[in-house]
Amino acid sequence: MIGTLAVIIGLSTLVFTAILFWIGSLSWITLGVLVAAFNILQWLIAPYIIDALYRVREIPEHENPRLHEIVKNLSVKSGLKKPRLMLAQIPIPNAFAYGSPIAGTRVAVTSGLLKNLDYDEIEAVLGHELGHLKHRDVQIMMFVSLLPALFYYIGYSLMLSSMFERRNESGGAALLGIGFMIFSWILNIFILYLSRLREYYADRHSASIVEDGPQKLSRALARIVHTTRGMGRARKEAQHLNAFKALFIADPDRTETDSVHISRMTASDQRMVQEILSRKITTMDRIIEIFSTHPNIVKRLRALQELS
Repeated sequence: MIGTLAVIIGLSTLVFTAILFWIGSLSWITLGVLVAAFNILQWLIAPYIIDALYRVREIPEHENPRLHEIVKNLSVKSGLKKPRLMLAQIPIPNAFAYGSPIAGTRVAVTSGLLKNLDYDEIEAVLGHELGHLKHRDVQIMMFVSLLPALFYYIGYSLMLSSMFERRNESGGAALLGIGFMIFSWILNIFILYLSRLREYYADRHSASIVEDGPQKLSRALARIVHTTRGMGRARKEAQHLNAFKALFIADPDRTETDSVHISRMTASDQRMVQEILSRKITTMDRIIEIFSTHPNIVKRLRALQELS
């Protein structure tokens, strides 16, 4: 993970410094500051935006004392202050961790998760989300995600400005803008890889603090994938929430691919786990994973089995 982060930051710094030196203009620094400021502001207020979009409310302790007790115990084991426990009114089973310095840390479960999973599986899911808080994944992903946004907006600005310059002068600016936008896309590939690594680390954290964590989390992930697959209408209604799907424990858009070999009539969580583990990972699976925020479900469950 450190190597990937170093590559992302190193490449960004090298290219950005070289371009600034070549252009010799303070306007790009100004643009960079503005983009950075916008992204930081967005991070600070993101919890309130998420609460509004997902119709999130805090769960009072008297409403679900067992869930609060689980979060409290896992927080102690994680060496964390207990986050606020939230409920998102989404029928798709999922969970996510989020927060900011002004909003504090929060862990949210969806109504679909509470309805479709048992408490042992929910415990493993919450252990995963606390792993994200433990590893400061919200801050890390916000920081690295700022970099491609910065390059994209600089490239876009160069493309836009080239339209108003003389023909013989606009070609260089346009090519430079295209170069920036291509580099932004390359950086996004690295960031998606980093996001997948963070999911593995959060899985490992859950396995370390939850009794029989690898098996419980494996069953939870299999149940989430299987249940979400049968909720086509709910998934379509949630399409407008895709901007935040990287927060989820499982990507709802991947369920058709992830559950292709799970029998529709399967009821046993353990049987679903075994069916997923028996799958062969195809070349298409590997290509799809490159552009995903979450690891391939087969690889993810196999990694959990190695921890058992």
